[in-house]
Amino acid sequence: MNESLDTLLTALYVKIDDELETGRRMGRPPQLTDAELVTLAVTQALLGFGSETRWLRYAHAHLALMFPYLPQQSGYNKRLKAALPLVKAVIRMLATDTDFWFDNHWIVDSTPVPCGMSRPTVKRSDLAGWAGYGYCASHSRLFWGLRLYLVCTPTGMPVLWALANPKLDEREVLQAMLDLDAGLVSERPGLLLIADKGFASRKFENDLALRGIELLRPAFKCEKKRKGESLPKSVRQLIESVNDTLKGQLHLEQHGGRTFEGVAIRVAQRILALAAAIWRNHKTGQPVTRSLIAFDH
Repeated sequence: MNESLDTLLTALYVKIDDELETGRRMGRPPQLTDAELVTLAVTQALLGFGSETRWLRYAHAHLALMFPYLPQQSGYNKRLKAALPLVKAVIRMLATDTDFWFDNHWIVDSTPVPCGMSRPTVKRSDLAGWAGYGYCASHSRLFWGLRLYLVCTPTGMPVLWALANPKLDEREVLQAMLDLDAGLVSERPGLLLIADKGFASRKFENDLALRGIELLRPAFKCEKKRKGESLPKSVRQLIESVNDTLKGQLHLEQHGGRTFEGVAIRVAQRILALAAAIWRNHKTGQPVTRSLIAFDH
């Protein structure tokens, strides 16, 4: 493991252990603490291990000094699924510990998270009823699975995220996300939300206006030129590059989840790895805050 990744993991572990209340369980304390569990999960995502069995085999051989106790695959899987609220809390903690958290420009987009590639898988999957069929316009293909909705700053720092059935209206999903974290919007007067044409709707824009949010999106051919229309073309590349990082370097589409909890924690694991890299790059003054090159090998 390289020095940059070792420094990131040490800083992340100390941050979680010092600032986050992980709670005390009754009985004997676990041999692998919550802070160690989350740090181990981030390491797995950054190093690109989709299989938990292969990952723990690698960790036993190369990370024994950093993690004195490593559970078996079943124990690790069970602990990781139960740690979803903790992982969400760590993502928010890292975001609020950067200057990016106070940015009043947000970018929103959704991207497919395939969960099955064959008809028998779709029929037998435990995800049936939660996942569904959708269409990926950027790749001109149908998929079965979920959509990841990600609201981030222009630097790529995650602010809000959610998984939803691809048949649901994108605007309804975003409205639900904003309802759940209404305090975030009220703290940011003059918030500018940059989106694509899929979020176009007069009713939706009126709802955002009531929340104090201005929507910036490209105009359709039949529409008049919209305010700041030239900006989305350049800013849209930022959210596309964030999605490319999640899929290309953090292997979002190869998550391997087969249940509701399994998919949710594996997606959260990758979002946390992205947030941790941005947080560390920001703290160390790196010129490109979203780069994972120093940590992924």
